[in-house]
Amino acid sequence: MTRLYIDADACPVKDEAERVATRHGVEMLVVHNGGLRPSRNPLVRHVIVEEGPDMADRWIAAECGPGDVVVTGDIPLADACLKAGAAVIQHNGEALTPANIGPRLATRDLMNDIRAADPFHQGRGKGFAKADRSRFLSALDAALVAARKGRA
Repeated sequence: MTRLYIDADACPVKDEAERVATRHGVEMLVVHNGGLRPSRNPLVRHVIVEEGPDMADRWIAAECGPGDVVVTGDIPLADACLKAGAAVIQHNGEALTPANIGPRLATRDLMNDIRAADPFHQGRGKGFAKADRSRFLSALDAALVAARKGRA
């Protein structure tokens, strides 16, 4: 049975994911440290994990598996979920796969090293645009269809 996991603490597309999950009749697990308003949707379950670094990530990585879809912007979590057999979609709609996760991990590590060497270095991340939201909706829909057909 396909389940949709949302790494929810900093997720800008929770409402969109809920609409897609509802349309597909898929259980959605919103995993966070607390402070989010619960949904009244019977397909949405809030999982509140302990306070602490990466607790939500650890829970998702331990629970997801083949046929599941995970929404996250966290690259190490994405890697763990892919290794568990789940499909992974970023908030901007980009799918992370075993073929593209390696360069993403390397870039993340490089940027961490740059920030450690120069504490004044500021990343210039892109803003979240309407086009990103649209790509996310399409990508999540496609990922859930593939997962339910056993092709995730």
